[in-house]
Amino acid sequence: MSTHNSKAINDLLDIMAKLRDPDGGCPWDLEQNFSTIAPYTIEEAYEVADAIADGDMNELRDELGDLLLQVVFHAQMAQEEGHFTFEDVASSINAKMVSRHPHVFGDGDATTTDGVNKTWEKIKASERAQKAETKGHDRHSALDGVASALPALMRAEKLTKRAARVGFDWPSTDEVFDKLHEEIDELKAEMTENPDQDRIEDELGDMLFVMANLGRKLGVDPEVALRRANHKFTRRFHFIEDELAKDSRTASQSDLQEMDALWNKAKKVERGQA
Repeated sequence: MSTHNSKAINDLLDIMAKLRDPDGGCPWDLEQNFSTIAPYTIEEAYEVADAIADGDMNELRDELGDLLLQVVFHAQMAQEEGHFTFEDVASSINAKMVSRHPHVFGDGDATTTDGVNKTWEKIKASERAQKAETKGHDRHSALDGVASALPALMRAEKLTKRAARVGFDWPSTDEVFDKLHEEIDELKAEMTENPDQDRIEDELGDMLFVMANLGRKLGVDPEVALRRANHKFTRRFHFIEDELAKDSRTASQSDLQEMDALWNKAKKVERGQA
């Protein structure tokens, strides 16, 4: 088992404490609180994901550092208010990881990934029930613990996964496709019969929710799939812009027919067919 020098961590903790020191600290850092820093925490997590998608290890190292800073920032503010310290954060996750891996740190038995997942979910369910009891909740829901702040598509997939664990799920993807076609028809009806933006939004949401459920049934994370599609779209659109730039033109100086042809060319280039 490897050991690590804690100097870098201690230096980071000292830097954060200095930034938050009322006597000589940074005015911006001193003005922050948990709510104002939370958006930066989310943003840094996405930048970590971007670095991974790009396969850039140097960028990943830097982005992980930025994300670690967010943890340190929150822990520093919590310490100032007497709630907990960075050490408490580390101790908490240490205990949680040991508890959730009895097949590694205890006498549990799980030799396959599926077995590990079942053990993990059983322990997490127990933790959620204990948390609900601690908070004085009379009823424990199968949906407890699915954070409302998650990206909507990601949350939809997690909600359907939780519901599926207690039997609220379609038998196969056939029923999901049937439901998807039903939702598409309902959306089209709202668009043509008596257009109402609120109802259209509602039906579009239903359609996206079914798509998230379909991703789960196919074993595909819909959030990851959409992020991949976003990268693909960006890459191909940049190709269009680069091709037009060869004639000293921009996309606004082209038309849909030309750009669609360049889009198809980009697809062929990616597949090695051009």
